Amino acid sequence: MEIYVAIQTLLNQAVQLDMLVKEDEIYCRNQIMALLQLEEFPYAAEVRKHAAIPDLLEEIVAYASEKGIVGELDIQKEILGSKIMNVLMQKPSEVNETFYDKYHQDPKAATEYFYRLSQNSNYIQMKHIHKNINYKLESQYGELDITINLSKPEKDPRQIALEKEKQQAFSYPRCLLCVENEGYGGRIGHPARSNHRTIRLELTDERWHFQFSPYVYYNEHCIVLSEEHRDMRITKGTFSRLLEFVEKFPHYFIGSNADLPIVGGSILNHDHYQGGQYEFAMENAARECSFNVEGFPEVMAHTLKWPMSVIRLSGENKEDLTNAAANILEKWKLYSDEEVEIRAYTDETPHNTVTPIARLKDGHFELDLVLRNNRTNPEHPDGIFHPHRDVHHIKKENIGLIEVMGLAVLPARLKMELEQIEAYLLGGMKNVQEYHVSWANDIRARYGASISKETVQGILQKELGVKFLRTLEDSGVFKRDLQGQKAFRRFCLNL
Repeated sequence: MEIYVAIQTLLNQAVQLDMLVKEDEIYCRNQIMALLQLEEFPYAAEVRKHAAIPDLLEEIVAYASEKGIVGELDIQKEILGSKIMNVLMQKPSEVNETFYDKYHQDPKAATEYFYRLSQNSNYIQMKHIHKNINYKLESQYGELDITINLSKPEKDPRQIALEKEKQQAFSYPRCLLCVENEGYGGRIGHPARSNHRTIRLELTDERWHFQFSPYVYYNEHCIVLSEEHRDMRITKGTFSRLLEFVEKFPHYFIGSNADLPIVGGSILNHDHYQGGQYEFAMENAARECSFNVEGFPEVMAHTLKWPMSVIRLSGENKEDLTNAAANILEKWKLYSDEEVEIRAYTDETPHNTVTPIARLKDGHFELDLVLRNNRTNPEHPDGIFHPHRDVHHIKKENIGLIEVMGLAVLPARLKMELEQIEAYLLGGMKNVQEYHVSWANDIRARYGASISKETVQGILQKELGVKFLRTLEDSGVFKRDLQGQKAFRRFCLNL
């Protein structure tokens, strides 16, 4: 009888959360029964008073797995869970209608509605996300955010083997961001998306889609993606779309990963942006060098006190900001300065691009251009302006948009490894991973007797944050030393 209680409680929760109207309850119950191969249902099924949707869904999927209705692999269970939640959701057209009804009253109310729906439908799996380790680190640049991402479960080796076997068998959806993911059932090697919905947008007369990231790293972490499957490109059109978006949603920031390997994001084959309602440390960074952008007297420009090299443009006219940013981008693409190892090209291969971020603040548009360069050399084969080898034990991956703004997204392995380093520092473990040995010994040497059971976790959190700050400093094209800042000013004063 427990399966019937779980189903009925799930239906009641969906009604209470305004996902489901009461008139559709019987229909939805029958659809869930069909998925679970149930042919009858008690007329007076009990209901639990306090039960969360993720817990109910896990219970229902566990029942299906025990009965052999679904396989044992996590992806197989996720596919069924996604299908069950899809039964309780409105169609995309209805979600869009509700969104825009609210938007015309208040854009913030519209995004709040869609964010709640994305969580209540278990598309954003908050139960997993709450496992992430999060804390803040005070630095000379402001409060940095440190996250150890535990929300993506490790794959079963059987699943990895099946993915390898089937990786060339499918071309639909074309990528993880394509619009065809909306409502897609999922398969081995591709996540379940039956309960996925997107909001239709128009930006610079193009069709775009607004959704939330299933693994939110900050409040209302959204993705805005082109309806057309096309490569990432930072152009004048990019700046125009970012500024148009914040005009439509003034309570959000939005930015784009860079469009070149090494300095770009993890998905470069689909044009997309990331935004949300969150204040990163970079937003409040102090102004340093002010300068003029030739031809744009109404645009204010200055550099920021930040470990990476940032130009901030601000003004009331978004067309002026778009054009000024486009001029800076074109000049940066061709810019070389051998004194600080910046080269625009190697033969025909370009190296310079930007990571742009837009927001609307105090009635003025702001557009940050973070200067990037992806050149490599024998000393730094992974990238001259990329995390260097001595910090790879913490993070080797690209420094993308989120990290650029001051939020570290660190790998899940660090949770266990940091616990082992704690034990090592306290004398309870003789060895740690080889790639952490030098770091652990350096911490022991510097902190000495001040390391105790009460202090060791705080010490490691601080030192982890310092390492993340180093990854940002490594990625800055104009270093924070006298030579680097002089070169940065030289570039800016010639714009």
